[in-house]
Amino acid sequence: MRADLGLSNTVAGSIATANVAAYLVGTLAVAIAASRIRLLTIMQIGLIIAVGGQILSAVAPNAAVLMFGMFCCGFGGAWVWIPTPVVASAAFPAEKRGTAIGLLSSGMALSIVFTSQLAGWVRRVWGDEGWRNIYVVQATIGFLVAMGTFAIVRHAQEQLSPKGSVGGFDALRRVPGWKPVTGMYATFGFMYLLILAFMSSRLEDDNGWSASTASLSFTLIGLGMVFGGPIIAKSVAKFGTRATLACAFSLWAALVITILPGWVIPTLGSSFFIGIIFASIPVTLTMYFVQNASAQDYGPGFSAATLAFGVAQMVSPQIGGVLADWTSTFLWVFLLSAACALVGIVAALRLPKPGDRSVAHVPVAPSYEPLVPPSVFSVSPR
Repeated sequence: MRADLGLSNTVAGSIATANVAAYLVGTLAVAIAASRIRLLTIMQIGLIIAVGGQILSAVAPNAAVLMFGMFCCGFGGAWVWIPTPVVASAAFPAEKRGTAIGLLSSGMALSIVFTSQLAGWVRRVWGDEGWRNIYVVQATIGFLVAMGTFAIVRHAQEQLSPKGSVGGFDALRRVPGWKPVTGMYATFGFMYLLILAFMSSRLEDDNGWSASTASLSFTLIGLGMVFGGPIIAKSVAKFGTRATLACAFSLWAALVITILPGWVIPTLGSSFFIGIIFASIPVTLTMYFVQNASAQDYGPGFSAATLAFGVAQMVSPQIGGVLADWTSTFLWVFLLSAACALVGIVAALRLPKPGDRSVAHVPVAPSYEPLVPPSVFSVSPR
């Protein structure tokens, strides 16, 4: 996109910002809508908006229209993602719900693997101007998924979330450990997008990689994500949420520093493990909400936490783009991401301990009936 439309890093970052800003607006809308319509309906509406945004992005003649299409994708993405963990996990017995949530990230991972390879193939065949074909393919798949969701997925919900403060912050405050959880969610939203939004640019512009090799690093990130969700579900069950999250943030910092020199083998290996961590952190935080929020508080409470995540995402690519233009390198962008992981470690260690009486695990499942089993938007490297 940057090459075909003649965009600077700052403008490219602004397009990514439109996507994540829409995700922010979408989370606010979900917090309000959860007291008026059911979670399955919210998810269905989100699918329609997201697919429409992909179609608009495919035919966008300029950056302004593309930015609006990306806005629709982000807004619809929020409406899809927030209710999905509850809708999906309700189909499983209590001991399997963590794995079910982990598999959601595996689905996103498979899409990243597919899209990164599709992007590399399209670029080789049609050049930089062929990026629109990628959105055509994605919109087609999205349309089929939406049709399948409307036809197959069912989810019984006994009652709507009660009306509360704007954004769902009153519900969020009733979740044990809500401050460190929200802090980690925001930190993750800021630090991960600095890497995913500028990974290929760093490898190509700073390290001299070819476009195909840079695309391979994204494929490995996606492959890591396939395994990240299920692995982290087992880790939480064995070692607990605090230890799992603290280790995940620590590994993120170490892996980002490892890829800075641009050595091919260490970078590709680190990309795979970055994918595992990229999947593990949001999955673990989502599991925490599903386990600790009441059925009535989940919708608005998780929306409020996702709002913090959305704010961090909104400013992350813009700051990264400006920083890269100012310093003429992506080195400081990556170092900033590694430094943010240190904040995540501190927040993880502030979570309530398993024996803390303030932690009351209130499973969401009793208020919902099973459905027929059926992710977040993904950031294109270009």
